[in-house]
Amino acid sequence: MRSAMLLPVLFALQALCTSVGHAMQHYPAVWGHYDVCKSQIYTEEGLAWDYMACQPEATDMTEYLRVTLDPPNITCGDPPETYCALENPYMCNNECDAATEELAHPPELMFDIEGRNPTTFWQSTSWKKYPKPLQVNITLSWNKTIELTDDIVLTFESGRPEQMVLEKSLDYGRTWTPYQFYATDCLDAFTMEPKTANDLTQQTLLDIICTEDYSRGYVWKNDKTVRFEIKDRFALFAGPRLHNMASLYGQLDTTKNLRDFFTITDLRIRLLKPATGATMVDENNLSRYFYAISDIKVQGRCKCNLHANSCVFDKGKLGCECEHNTTGPDCSRCKKHYHGRAWSVGSYLPIPKGTANICIPSNHGPVPRVCDNAMLRCQNGGTCHHHQRCHCSPGFTGILCERARCQGPGDCDDQLSGQASLHHRPIGHQRTLTLVVFPLLFVSLC
Repeated sequence: MRSAMLLPVLFALQALCTSVGHAMQHYPAVWGHYDVCKSQIYTEEGLAWDYMACQPEATDMTEYLRVTLDPPNITCGDPPETYCALENPYMCNNECDAATEELAHPPELMFDIEGRNPTTFWQSTSWKKYPKPLQVNITLSWNKTIELTDDIVLTFESGRPEQMVLEKSLDYGRTWTPYQFYATDCLDAFTMEPKTANDLTQQTLLDIICTEDYSRGYVWKNDKTVRFEIKDRFALFAGPRLHNMASLYGQLDTTKNLRDFFTITDLRIRLLKPATGATMVDENNLSRYFYAISDIKVQGRCKCNLHANSCVFDKGKLGCECEHNTTGPDCSRCKKHYHGRAWSVGSYLPIPKGTANICIPSNHGPVPRVCDNAMLRCQNGGTCHHHQRCHCSPGFTGILCERARCQGPGDCDDQLSGQASLHHRPIGHQRTLTLVVFPLLFVSLC
C-alpha cells in the first residue's frame, strides 16, 4: 500500500529531474540573451536577489516609428498621374490617385504586412521636372534610442536608385552622419572607391563605404532589395555564424564607438537619383522615372543600458521598464534615494549573466551596524568586517555566526524539516525551485 502511494511521487520527481537536467544541458546554447534582470537565490542568510545584466528582446522596430517625407508633397496622386514601365516606355497602365484608396500609394504602405497580391507600396511623383534632380528624404523617427540587431532592408517596387545615402542620427534628428553610400558608380557619384561589407575588417568596421552591389540592374532581372549589413559587421568579431558572441559582447563593452555605431534614434534614407535603366534619360517620357518602396525592415531593441528586459509603447512613445533601481527612458540614471554610488551602464561580461551595476541606496545619516567588538559580537569565532558583516568560522553561519552549518546527513534535520532546495540559472524567466523530497529517493532518481 505504501509503495503504491509513493509511485505517483516518484514519477513526478523523475519527470522534474529530466526537465531540469534538460534545461541545464541546453543553457549554454542560449547564453547571451540577457532576458532576466534578477533571480531569487538561496544564501547563508536566506533568500536574496541575484542581479544580472538584461535587455529587451529584439523586435520589428517599424511598428513604433514615425515617418516624414521631404518634400512633403513628393508622394504621387495629387494630382493623379499615369506611370510607364522603365523597360517599356509604351506600357503606361499604372495610375496613382490619392483620392482613390485602390490607386493611392501613401508612405504607410512601406510598413504594412507584406505578401499581399497585388503588392502595396509607397510611390513618389515622376521625374517631370527633369533635369532638376528628383530627390526625396525619408526620415524614420523613434523618439527613443534603439540598438540595431539585424540588417536594414529596403525593398523597391521600382528600379533600385542609382544614387542613395543611408544616414543615422543619435540626437533625435539634430545632426546626421552617413551609414553607407550606394551608387551605380561610386567614384562618379561620391568620389569614393567602391567597396562591400566583405572588405571590412575589425580595424575598419566603422569606416563609411560606398557600395555598387545594390544599385545596378533592372528590377525585373535582379534583386529588389537594398541592404545595410549589420550582421556582416557583427561577424567580424562573432564569426561567420555568430557563434562567438562573447567576443562581440566584449568589444561592445569596451569600445564605446562600436556600441554607438549600432545605436540610433533616427534613420534617414536620401534618394538622390532614380533608376534610369541602361540608356540615357528619355526626356520625352519622364513618367518612367520615379521611386517606389514596398517594404522597410528595421530589427532592433530599445536601448536600456542593460538595466531592463522589457520596453513598452505607451501614448505613442517607447520607454524602458527599468530595473536595478534605475529610471528614465533609457534607464540612464539612478532612482531617487538610490545614489549610494554613481550610475553606471550594465556590462555583458562575464558571460553568461554579465554585471548589473545596480544603483544602491543613498546613505542618510549613520549606517546601522551589523556587528562590533562590544555588544554585537560575532559568535563562534567569527570576525566583524567593517561593522557590516560577520566573517564566520568554518562550520557556522548566520548574521552573527550563531547557527551551525550542516556538515552531513542528519546534522541539520531539525532546521530543514524535510525541505531541500534546487536552484539553477534562469534561462528566460525569474525562477526559484523548491522541492519537497523523500530522503535517498531524489538522489537515486536524478
